[in-house]
Amino acid sequence: MFNFFKKKEPENLKEIISQFKDLKENFKKISEELDDLKKRNKFSIQKVGLVRFNPFKEVGGDQSFSVALLDENDNGVVITSLYSREGNRVYGKPIKNGQSNYLLSEEEKTAIAKAKSLPI
Repeated sequence: MFNFFKKKEPENLKEIISQFKDLKENFKKISEELDDLKKRNKFSIQKVGLVRFNPFKEVGGDQSFSVALLDENDNGVVITSLYSREGNRVYGKPIKNGQSNYLLSEEEKTAIAKAKSLPI
């Protein structure tokens, strides 16, 4: 299953101790790399919330959307696309700790709430 020994099985206690020292060093390196990955992962997109809606109730369908993309600390962005027959407008707003300094629509608030409650 696992080949713990580099080339061949150790023949004496000295070789066993030497190989265990190598394993200890390798384990330490792997642990440090894992800790580094965990720290960096906190800032990757981990939570996504999507809301489709129709901003013009009298015509069309749910062609518009708001999507929230958040990291572990609920920082990220909410992107809203408003679709109409005349064109498409896209807005982006930064999110810090689940809040924005910009006024949020109900759909954007819903997208953020969905993202905060449903990790990927």
